[in-house]
Amino acid sequence: MTAGNPAVQSAESSAKRRYSLFLLMVAGLGGLLYGIDVGIIAGALPYLEATSHLTAAQLSSIVAAVLLGTVFSTLFAGLLADWMGRKPLMVLSGVTFVLSIPVIALSQGYGPLFFGRLLQGMSGGLIGVVVPLYLAECLSASSRGKGTGIFQWLLTLGLVTAAIVGIYYSYRVQAVSMASDAATLFAFKDQAWRRIFWVSLPPGVLFVLGSIMVGESPRWLFRRGEKDKAYAALLRSRSAEQAALELREMEETALQAQKNLPADKRVRETLLQRKFVIPFLLALVILACNTATGINSINGYNVGILLQSGLSDLQSHWGYVLFTCVNFTMTMVGMMLVDRKGRRFLFTVGTSGIIVSLVGVGILFVRTEKFSIDAGAQVQSMVTPNQELTLRFDPAEASTLLAAQGSTGSQIDSNRASLAIIYSYGDYTAATSFVRSDDTAGAPIQITRDTAVPANAVESFFKNPFADLNAARTAPLKIRKAVVGQVPGAHHGWLVAIGLYCFMAFYAMGPGVCVWLALSELMPTRIRSNGMSITLLVNQLVSTILAGIFLPFVSKYGYSSMFFLFASFTVVYFITIVFFLPETKGKTLEEIEAHFEGNATA
Repeated sequence: MTAGNPAVQSAESSAKRRYSLFLLMVAGLGGLLYGIDVGIIAGALPYLEATSHLTAAQLSSIVAAVLLGTVFSTLFAGLLADWMGRKPLMVLSGVTFVLSIPVIALSQGYGPLFFGRLLQGMSGGLIGVVVPLYLAECLSASSRGKGTGIFQWLLTLGLVTAAIVGIYYSYRVQAVSMASDAATLFAFKDQAWRRIFWVSLPPGVLFVLGSIMVGESPRWLFRRGEKDKAYAALLRSRSAEQAALELREMEETALQAQKNLPADKRVRETLLQRKFVIPFLLALVILACNTATGINSINGYNVGILLQSGLSDLQSHWGYVLFTCVNFTMTMVGMMLVDRKGRRFLFTVGTSGIIVSLVGVGILFVRTEKFSIDAGAQVQSMVTPNQELTLRFDPAEASTLLAAQGSTGSQIDSNRASLAIIYSYGDYTAATSFVRSDDTAGAPIQITRDTAVPANAVESFFKNPFADLNAARTAPLKIRKAVVGQVPGAHHGWLVAIGLYCFMAFYAMGPGVCVWLALSELMPTRIRSNGMSITLLVNQLVSTILAGIFLPFVSKYGYSSMFFLFASFTVVYFITIVFFLPETKGKTLEEIEAHFEGNATA
């Protein structure tokens, strides 16, 4: 009787819109937590390093613990999502994040700190799988792109927030250092890195509360045989006609899948069936190429890149803040366009722009790196009998190294020179970051066995599974290369910064928004959760490899070669999008599945 009442219909429509907005808000909080997971350590690390008395190897482990936790949880996230449901896994991921904050902020040693960061990484891995998965299965076809874009948009907000919090505390520390004694400064730095982590607690609590209040995924409920509950879940954000249509599509897809299987295999379907291979491999290539654009490395080493390009320390830190703001702003643009222009359009524009930007930045670095010289022999002579090296790279030291190599100084000015050292202990090779002779407040280069040789067999396996750990513990320090180069002027630095902003703009507008959609839309419902886990795991492994080789590669071959390498990977990305990716805008998940089943059998 009330179905035809306009007032009742308007109230129901309003309630559905409110629930859809609530879904987007909760998903956005998940993206915010993911961004905080990635970015929070950058602002906290300098103060943690200054006050924790941890070795370089332990600090590296603290930074890498998030990545280790992410890889581990990503591997099992799909299985957990199928076993316990999307909603409970979202709650679990939020609770894990919330627990990690006091563990980190109250820690007094390496063990609790490492464990807390590991929990943070595990939370991020779960969120990265379950939130896009949940959105894809809950939102209608017309709003799925915008909804998944909000996840990425607030992820970038997490990065911006982490950068702003970090620079806020850098100003606070500077003010305290000018007005207080050393003991007061030490105490403030110790509290600074703890407060940086405490700041990220409220979004985690809100995400947990929001996850408790949302409904379960209708497609997960359907797969469990609970059709009535699936229909009720669809009704929370759709009209009765839309809900009935999508439920009927689910039933037809499931029935067709059973008909296409031999009688003895109709109960079980696996990822290895031929009709699943094409979308799975396409998602795999897209996820691998997405991180191979260099996005994580460029984001993580952004300040160092800008320093080497010619900007001052403060300019570089503000340059990074602008970089994260470009990411945030252009993600919003992509989010507004993705359901209008389509996924392929944004992917194509984004990847082509990334290629041009990376090549442009590479050319800028080629112009300065061609004058670099190798002072490895001279630096090797400075190694102490205990096989360590401490070197303060100031203008006088730069002049000495240049003179030893026969440089006249006409191409490299000792007052604006840079130095990076590649070294090894046995089978383990490491590299310092670039230091500048004009950085009067910079710390000296310190090379010890702890900076290269793993502390145990587990770390050794991940760093170099074929290395001899015992031999490296007594091996001499060998300087492989010591690259002395010219630091260009600030004008060159801002040109590089603009190139990086263009890179970030094209990435954020295209792949940054669309990659989560590709991950959640391409694979059929029956394998989506496990397929997402596998492809995200490959994504994390590629990211790990690139992060691990970045500094040694740059120290040996220069930033230009690294940017050209990223550009070549992006060319593969562009070709994959243009020739193999179908447009999924406006299609239900069942329609996308039917498309790939048709391709697979053709």
